[in-house]
Amino acid sequence: MPTMTKLSNIQQELLKMYSTDIDDKELEEVKDILGKYFANKATEKANKFWDKNKLSNDDMRKWLDEK
Repeated sequence: MPTMTKLSNIQQELLKMYSTDIDDKELEEVKDILGKYFANKATEKANKFWDKNKLSNDDMRKWLDEK
């Protein structure tokens, strides 16, 4: 018997908002908007980490050169 997973708050809200079908173009637009939103959130967190740890471009170059 499969285990039921509780929907997250964002899944529940999206289900409420989009209880009717939208066309494929609109769906792609919504996915793009959500992707940009979460990418911006990740960038903000990375910038805070960067600033908090006083990292430099040299630090990033070292990380990129690691094998």
